[in-house]
Amino acid sequence: MKLYYSPDTCSLSPHIVLRELGLPFTLVRVDNRTKRTADGADFLAINPKGYVAALECNDGQVLTEGPAIVQYLADLKPEAGLAPANGSWQRSRLHEWLNFISTEIHGGFGPLFNRQLPDTAREWWQARLEKRLGYVDDALRGRSHLLEGDFSVADAYLYTVLRWAGFFRMDLRRWPAIPPYMDRIAQRPSVQAALAAETAAPA
Repeated sequence: MKLYYSPDTCSLSPHIVLRELGLPFTLVRVDNRTKRTADGADFLAINPKGYVAALECNDGQVLTEGPAIVQYLADLKPEAGLAPANGSWQRSRLHEWLNFISTEIHGGFGPLFNRQLPDTAREWWQARLEKRLGYVDDALRGRSHLLEGDFSVADAYLYTVLRWAGFFRMDLRRWPAIPPYMDRIAQRPSVQAALAAETAAPA
């Protein structure tokens, strides 16, 4: 398999999951500006949407959208427990979290990356995002992970997007349950290995 990624983007989430599962894969870096891969390919020919992550499977098929990719990967090795069984109530809870993270947290950060966004609009989007972080904080109180039990693909995704708070000087200590959660996830060997690999890869 090949994972097409860019540093500091949501592609970190499937990268972490691949390492959690111990699956063989190749990392291919994508330049978000030129839409070229590190090996010179046209990324738009791989993913016409033009953004990472994209997973090229061994049979040549390409899967995009982080929440879909991490569930696909988890189901390749269900014994690892990164996603509850299909058809279970907990799997629906996983869908619930992945959709919330995608639309409300990931999507909430999105407009803030636009440098041309007027200050009033930026303030509105950030206030909306902070309300959603309050919900996450409440959900994490008294528990170590988003779902009952251990680490899941939802945690890989949430950790990935919450790292972006530092780009906007958002102090996550305002939400007491979030910093310990981030520290727990950051200590996982898969997370450390993924971050090290993305930092070391040539541009």
